[in-house]
Amino acid sequence: MGSKQLEQHFLLGGWRRVENTFNWPRLWRKISGNRFNLLILLVIIALSPPFFFHFRLRHFQQMQLKSCGWIANPPLVCAHGGDSINAFPNTMAAYHSALLARVDCIEIDVSRSADGILFALHDRDLQRVSANHTARVGFWSKKDINELDASLHFPGVRDDQKVPTVEDALMLVSNRVRLVILDAKVGPPLYEKGLAKDILAVVEKTNCFNCIVWAKNDPLLREVSRLSPDTSVGYIIMKDPTTGLRSNVLRMKTAKVVGVYHPLIDEKLVRLLHGRSKKVFAWTVDDLVSMRDVLSNQVDAVVTSNPSLFQQLMDDTRIQCLEEGFLLP
Repeated sequence: MGSKQLEQHFLLGGWRRVENTFNWPRLWRKISGNRFNLLILLVIIALSPPFFFHFRLRHFQQMQLKSCGWIANPPLVCAHGGDSINAFPNTMAAYHSALLARVDCIEIDVSRSADGILFALHDRDLQRVSANHTARVGFWSKKDINELDASLHFPGVRDDQKVPTVEDALMLVSNRVRLVILDAKVGPPLYEKGLAKDILAVVEKTNCFNCIVWAKNDPLLREVSRLSPDTSVGYIIMKDPTTGLRSNVLRMKTAKVVGVYHPLIDEKLVRLLHGRSKKVFAWTVDDLVSMRDVLSNQVDAVVTSNPSLFQQLMDDTRIQCLEEGFLLP
């Protein structure tokens, strides 16, 4: 075999080895597959920003709705015992301060004295102002209570800081706010005996048509409803101080308002109660973090000792929401 033939033999053999090494149809399919995969990848890359933007926008809108949704139907601002930050709770000074702040609602504590007079007073506040840590309103007479003066606790306040009767308190506030909550306190020695009748008597005497009675004592509320079906009542949801268990959420069909201890409030609870045509009132909400929480859960009213702080938070949040493009429905 000549050198030229030998060269052709080796070249032909090498080409055959190359042909055997590379399966051209399979290689073409692989290249075509890679092109298809590359095309899919390019499509995914092209579509990712719009999808990402869509989901980010949706998440933002959901968060914005949670933070700003209350604006269309803002909760009532209820002053707990009046403006209890700037005056002693349940005094005329506290009520005057709350009225100046233009609150929507005032909560008044209702306790009965030893001689059957209803005072705007809580055992806790009686103990504080009397410096008697075991004092109970039910064992104090009208004369004893009238001698109390809370001005030592708020020396800079010039308004009356005596303890008013519930009648006097209602005469001052009932026609100047949208709602009055009478928070009935059941205590010794008579407990709820005759208390419903006494409360209804003062409500009727003062023509407090915007009064609602609530209490931590369901039998008292049922008695109020029995004696006066037209009087609005509300029951309380809270944690049992001994067991830590939450009280039943759905009870008393006739009650249109439920006062809920604010740490227990979430969207599910609000949705459940609203589904039963009951309004949710959060109590007692005094710090900014808790105020934001109850706002985002879209409760119907917020009972607070610091109504001005809550009003300022609502104003600031409303401005921020509108600046961020939140649209009212």
